[in-house]
Amino acid sequence: MFSRLADQHRQFVQDLVMNLQALAIVLERRGYLASCYTCGGQMNSGSFMVSLGDSHLIRFLVSDYGITWTEMRDDRELMKLEGAEAISQLQELADMVKCRTKPVENTATLVG
Repeated sequence: MFSRLADQHRQFVQDLVMNLQALAIVLERRGYLASCYTCGGQMNSGSFMVSLGDSHLIRFLVSDYGITWTEMRDDRELMKLEGAEAISQLQELADMVKCRTKPVENTATLVG
């Protein structure tokens, strides 16, 4: 049972990293500064970053050890979320990108 759960978790992390890579590409095409880096070819961890303008930065980290969303403005941490809450915030970012075509300079914090 535990081996199966470990395999499912590894697959989940790999799927999440692939989606982060795709999101970074879409954001870049829409004019945002975005990147997604992975460690090794197995995609068992990833680091995603995007600048939303006006010194507003999002960093999303995923690995076997956990998932973290950090939102910063002017080099100050505004919010840090982990696990399912971090993934929900990532969905809000993806939804925001669907609605906008260009970066907005005075973007407010995504969590209301």
